[in-house]
Amino acid sequence: RNFFTKRTKELKPAVQSAPGWKLFGKVPPRENLQKDSKIIQQEYEARTGRMCKPPPPSARRKNIEFEPLSTTALILEDRPANLPAKSVEEALRHRQEYDEMVAEAKKREIKEAHKRKKIMRERFKQEENIASAMVIWVNEILPNWEGMRATRRVRELWWQGLPPSVRGKVWSLAVGNELNITPELYEIFLSRAKERWKSFSETSSENEIEDAGASVADREASLELIKLDISRTFPSLYIFQKGGPYHDLLHSVLGAYTCYRPDVGYVQGMSFIAAVLILNLEEADAFIAFANLLNKPCQLAFFRVDHSMMLKYFAAFEVFFEENLPKLFLHFKSYSLTPDIYLIDWIFTLYSKSLPLDLACRVWDVFCRDGEEFLFRTGLGILRLYEDILLQMDFIHIAQFLTKLPEDITSEKLFTCIAAIQMQNSNKKWAQVFASLMKDNKEGDKNHSPALKS
Repeated sequence: RNFFTKRTKELKPAVQSAPGWKLFGKVPPRENLQKDSKIIQQEYEARTGRMCKPPPPSARRKNIEFEPLSTTALILEDRPANLPAKSVEEALRHRQEYDEMVAEAKKREIKEAHKRKKIMRERFKQEENIASAMVIWVNEILPNWEGMRATRRVRELWWQGLPPSVRGKVWSLAVGNELNITPELYEIFLSRAKERWKSFSETSSENEIEDAGASVADREASLELIKLDISRTFPSLYIFQKGGPYHDLLHSVLGAYTCYRPDVGYVQGMSFIAAVLILNLEEADAFIAFANLLNKPCQLAFFRVDHSMMLKYFAAFEVFFEENLPKLFLHFKSYSLTPDIYLIDWIFTLYSKSLPLDLACRVWDVFCRDGEEFLFRTGLGILRLYEDILLQMDFIHIAQFLTKLPEDITSEKLFTCIAAIQMQNSNKKWAQVFASLMKDNKEGDKNHSPALKS
């Protein structure tokens, strides 16, 4: 405690005339004033007797076509006059090093230029293909939908991806409307949803909610979950968040569906499916496609959390997993890594959350063509694409990797891998394998007595 007090007593006040320590020597503080650069140069010339003439601009780095915009060129500069000059050997070495740097920079620049040209060529080619495909879809296929949809030519064109301008129309036709929903029916369920939102907001006490019964409380929780999930839907686009142009539209479609199917309600993942449809269809058409899509056997099994049916889908997936990727299949088995760990999220959102949006839309294109089989084929395509990486990983890293796939995944690479997946096992296709699993399950249930079941 006394150390600092003693030190302060011993210190003497600084004298203004006393010299002070500076960076380049001991000089009085008052004399160390900032000087103009010209004055400093004149004083230096007076002391040394030398004149500092700047070298002519043409004397340095003659005949250099390309100079990198960096400090690497400084190795060619002569040293300041007050330092020893470079030796001939050192100057030659620096020249060689600089030439190598320039050559390497040129190579990089040429490589990047070729890459940019290639990307532009591919983009122009893709745009031309989309334009020509759009003409075919609009003038030939859509007017004769029922007669042409199953032809080989249309299926091959479909595989290439649908033009964005006709995508929504083709999706609507492919999904169909077995539920016979009309735009008027959508308005009815939307008005019901708005009434419930209003009544829930007016409910002040928790007792009133409890008195209303469990079903109403469940609906309220479902509608509240919609509000929470909308803000999480494609957050990078900023169009579905509060204040965005599609926020209320997405809220309306999901709210109307919970009133239309109270037995299903709202389940996390639905917001991504509805959002993709809204981006490609008008409001009422998006709702009709959404309701019919979720009424398909696979989606209904997952969104109603039918464990028995979900296990059948996982078992069928593993049959084709082992058939196509035996090494990776055994690797997953060694870690007891089951399909539900990664497949549930993919199926719930139809890959719209896991893949880039444009790639997810192309997956949707072929899904609308081939049905549920293509969802599982896409999953196997992803596993095939990253097989070499996944074989080097343990349980935790595999689960983390498949939960958040790399963002640089491209359409060409993924669809090449998907095309290599054979959806056939012992001459049985997906539908036959799944049907046999369902049959085995029913026979197993018959062989067990009610007492054993309980």
